[in-house]
Amino acid sequence: PEGRPIPPDWRSNDHWFQHIAIVVSDMDKAYHHLRQHKIRHASTGPQTIPATNKAAAGIRAFYFKDADGHNLEIIYFPQGKGDPRWQQKTDKLFLGIDHTAFVVSNTQNSLKFYRDILGLKLAGESMNYGPEQARLNNVAGARLHISGLRASAGLGIEFLEYLAPRDGRPAPKDTRANDLWHWQTTLSAASVETAVRSLRGSSGRMVSPGIAKAFDRNLGFTKGFLARDPDGHGLQIIE
Repeated sequence: PEGRPIPPDWRSNDHWFQHIAIVVSDMDKAYHHLRQHKIRHASTGPQTIPATNKAAAGIRAFYFKDADGHNLEIIYFPQGKGDPRWQQKTDKLFLGIDHTAFVVSNTQNSLKFYRDILGLKLAGESMNYGPEQARLNNVAGARLHISGLRASAGLGIEFLEYLAPRDGRPAPKDTRANDLWHWQTTLSAASVETAVRSLRGSSGRMVSPGIAKAFDRNLGFTKGFLARDPDGHGLQIIE
């Protein structure tokens, strides 16, 4: 059945929020390219993290929306910032996906889930605030605690905890996998049975009634299940 569309009044500090960060080699050219295709702004325009934020100084970013209203980000890493692979010389404009980021209500609770239960490692943290951050997120007075996590391989996961304002709305409890605001981050596990046992003793919850087997080898996995983290973000755990 068809799912529900993304409500037009949802904001970047609501707990449902998630995006993927697409790395670009030149922010001005990438922004011009998106403007030519009449994308819908979520930020007022590209923003540069100021020098006062040493962890992220010089990084440039811009939020926009796809045709269904999902948030996407283009991000530019200057020398010395981000994964070294994004600094390699290339004639490409769009280089790849660096991470997915989502709003969390409490960083420590999310670390207990993603780090202590799922095994990701905390790779870095920063406090982001000021007019540039407010324009990037399109949230007045935005002050964020940002935490980056990594696994042994693959993309990163980033927590966005809004220290201000604190009026972000929780994800709808009746969210279904076919609702257009549903995102799911795929994590590969050595054993999905072990992952299920760990999840059932945590603040997350199962969505699938059990472990599902995949009979199509082209999917790249043999079995898996869908779950939600403490804030309701979707996770697909596969083996």
